[in-house]
Amino acid sequence: MYDTIIIGAGMSGLAAGIRLAHYDQRVCLLERHYTIGGLNSFYRLRGRDYDVGLHALTNFTPKGARTGPLARLLRQLRFRWEDFELAEQVGSAIAFPDVRVRFGNGIGLLTSEIERAFPNQRENFQRLINKIVDYDDLNDDLFAMSTRQVLAETLTEPLLAEMLLCPLMWYGNAREDDMDFGQFCIMFRSIFVEGLARPLAGVRLILKNLIRRFRQLGGELRLRAGVERIHVEDGRAVGVVLDNGTELRARNILSSAGWVETMRLCDDGQPVDVDQAGKMSFVESVSVLDTLPSRLGHHETIVFFNDHPTFDWHRPAEHLCDMRTGVICSPNNYLYGDSDTSRHLPEGVIRITAIASYDRWTQLPEEEYTLEKLRWYDRLCASAVRFMPDYRRHVVDVDFFTPRTIQRFTWHDNGAVYGCPQKHWDGQTHLRNLFVCGTDQGMVGIIGAITSGISVANRYLLTG
Repeated sequence: MYDTIIIGAGMSGLAAGIRLAHYDQRVCLLERHYTIGGLNSFYRLRGRDYDVGLHALTNFTPKGARTGPLARLLRQLRFRWEDFELAEQVGSAIAFPDVRVRFGNGIGLLTSEIERAFPNQRENFQRLINKIVDYDDLNDDLFAMSTRQVLAETLTEPLLAEMLLCPLMWYGNAREDDMDFGQFCIMFRSIFVEGLARPLAGVRLILKNLIRRFRQLGGELRLRAGVERIHVEDGRAVGVVLDNGTELRARNILSSAGWVETMRLCDDGQPVDVDQAGKMSFVESVSVLDTLPSRLGHHETIVFFNDHPTFDWHRPAEHLCDMRTGVICSPNNYLYGDSDTSRHLPEGVIRITAIASYDRWTQLPEEEYTLEKLRWYDRLCASAVRFMPDYRRHVVDVDFFTPRTIQRFTWHDNGAVYGCPQKHWDGQTHLRNLFVCGTDQGMVGIIGAITSGISVANRYLLTG
């Protein structure tokens, strides 16, 4: 009998496991795949290490900061700031036709750039910041307000509204076309007010430290241990049955598998509304270069681009991908410290992400699927070089993943990276001892996922 069984060894599950194990709970962490990390993992291909999903870690604050999500999670998990070895971004940009706005860590650069590009919006932008500062996290009605409506009421320049939406939707919005104002406030703070960073050794460093701490505290990890169903008796989740038939029992169960996916596992006949599942999925290319991006004239950490004045955020209706908007990220363009070049990435890397149709990618026959990956890699690169120096003749190796890849390694319906649009902020389900954490609890990104696992563990599993 376990105190808690956790489904999914992603960031939120690992963080919850550590928090519970700190208080001597007997915890079993179950992972369907052969490796940990979920949406934020890593792999090795043709002798090179690749990160999955990691563009940047949001909510960055410098060493010594006592406030903010990063500082809080380090205290809760009892890590030092040095354990994550974070390097700050060099600087990023939002690029629309004829307008490019830069931003860095802290609100200062973004503010000055908006004053330069949109001088008549200075006071309006300050009004928007005031609304974000005054936003009440506990007010559900405010959370669900339309961000587009709020921006239209606050800013008189539509292009500025579209440009602000672009990076915040790209880095954490499950809702098509619009964004909950509460989510907008969370993402605005995490990206523009706090900032972006990257672990020196990539996501593997964070995962290595999390899993080492979990095991040191006596936590049990089972890989290749997919959950077939959650067994329910008398309104309680009493345990799980694994794919191989093994039965495990626990006082509480915490799932990071996603809301719809977790409801589907329950064997009590609870209705499952599959339409609640998220729809936003992506393709991503990773290009390894024979030179550093900075030597080609590309110095920005991340570029959020959009090739027309209106930012459209929804699944492609007619094509496999939407090339009109995307994200360009260079893991080389972080402040790693010039005094120790051994800590820099050994090769140049460019990552490009675009919106994709899960349905269209999964309906392709295998041979056609392979060919389409090649075609869309070329199209994705061609789309990106409109907003950065052309790097294509320097490419020495590539990888490309699609919504099929995401679904295979996360089991999220529709390959949805940001989960379902309707979040479950309290982490509760219809069963009094089954809880959810992670993306569908409402927190996105590495810091958000870790914070989610900690907060649900603290609220429900360390009490009573």
